[in-house]
Amino acid sequence: MKLSVLVTTYNALRWLENVVWGYAVQTHRDFELIIADDGSGPETAERIRALRVETGLDIVHLWQPDEGFQKCRVLNKAILAARHDYLVFSDGDCIPRADFLAVHAARAQRGYFLSGSYYKLPMTTSEAITVDDIRTQRCFDIGWLRAHGLPAGRKNLKVIAGPRLARFLNATTPTRCNLKGANASAWRDDVLRVNGFDERMQWGGLDREFGVRLLNAGVRSRHVRFDAICLHLDHPRGYANPERVAFNKALRQSHAREGTVETGHGIRQLLASGFTPDQARVPDTAGAA
Repeated sequence: MKLSVLVTTYNALRWLENVVWGYAVQTHRDFELIIADDGSGPETAERIRALRVETGLDIVHLWQPDEGFQKCRVLNKAILAARHDYLVFSDGDCIPRADFLAVHAARAQRGYFLSGSYYKLPMTTSEAITVDDIRTQRCFDIGWLRAHGLPAGRKNLKVIAGPRLARFLNATTPTRCNLKGANASAWRDDVLRVNGFDERMQWGGLDREFGVRLLNAGVRSRHVRFDAICLHLDHPRGYANPERVAFNKALRQSHAREGTVETGHGIRQLLASGFTPDQARVPDTAGAA
């Protein structure tokens, strides 16, 4: 199964490098990696060019100017650039376990979107992870994590559950299966049907609102919470804005109440403005036209 993996980033180069190496060791190999860059500086483009060579991955780097937090817009651009029928969504601060894409590919089914979660690490553990830890996958070992600052807790089940226990936990978790943009997947035609992400939304629940419209369109949700595993690297959130969070929540609740399927501020409006994916594509070679 061919996958288009959409990973967002903004000026977090060390974290992004670790994430890219996480995709370099995936057991499922048939995918393109689209890095949707919301305005990072030129050093990010330079490093992505080097990582393309070092990892051998099929990496597409899309970039838009820094105009504040515009993740929905760059995600819509990445959706338009995607070459394959099934999209996996994640972030540039989430290192995927080696079977991450294999789980999404195996569980993909028409009429559903998949939603997982992430395993949130403290800063001390995040900073301890090296490329070699990712290549060997020891950073997903609970003993290694505990030795590098991870506290004990019941959430550790996310990294210690085997396939049988993971299936049981996915089926019995009381957590609602809301779409989580750090770990989700959907069919591209379903995403286009709801017109992608609502570009009015900034940080705070933008992924959940997107999931609400997929549900309104008749696409059902399915958990991969305990088998599609990624580690979330810690970082400050200077972009958090309570007023925007409240706006996003009100919009999501309105769309849920009214059964809204298609946003009027999404992919079709982006296309109507004259956008084409080539406008956002960063050349593979520095200085190329």
